[in-house]
Amino acid sequence: MEDHTTALGIIGILAFLLIGAIILASFVFWIWMLIHAVTNKGLVDGEKVAWVLVILFTHFIGALIYFFVGRPRGAAAV
Repeated sequence: MEDHTTALGIIGILAFLLIGAIILASFVFWIWMLIHAVTNKGLVDGEKVAWVLVILFTHFIGALIYFFVGRPRGAAAV
């Protein structure tokens, strides 16, 4: 019985660490996209405000949308 509860404890700790790492990575990605939207020279001021509001109010989903839709590609990014 002792081995069974110890194994569950180890699995719980590993799950906690994995979930914590995912949450931390999501938060860092969110901050990165927020900073990128503010400093993006490929967007006019109105677009910047709109993207910042989208990222602020929709959190990780907004950051993902900005990552795939809002960032300029190729020559426009320079």
